[in-house]
Amino acid sequence: MKLKVIENFDGSFTLEPSAKSILFTLLTSDTFINQMRQETQGDGVEFTELLFQPVPYSINTPKGMPPELEEYYHSDDYIIVNVPPNYMFQAKIFKPSRLCAIYRRV
Repeated sequence: MKLKVIENFDGSFTLEPSAKSILFTLLTSDTFINQMRQETQGDGVEFTELLFQPVPYSINTPKGMPPELEEYYHSDDYIIVNVPPNYMFQAKIFKPSRLCAIYRRV
């Protein structure tokens, strides 16, 4: 079986304002922030309000994310997490099917 190389992938998306509001509320909830604090051994985190759709790995996107956001991947000051599927469902976001969120350590 051969691998299909994807040269260009449009990872852009637009969220409805109500869906975005619900998602941001969930991503900044005390429960989620506390869970992230436990995962980071006590570091506080703050949602940067940056979301991206994971993109296929390619020469231009070796980290599976848009190149303009890779600076966050390389920094110890930021954490990139997958948005939980149940949050996507609660916010009624079905396209894209996956999102990642960027948090800043405080």
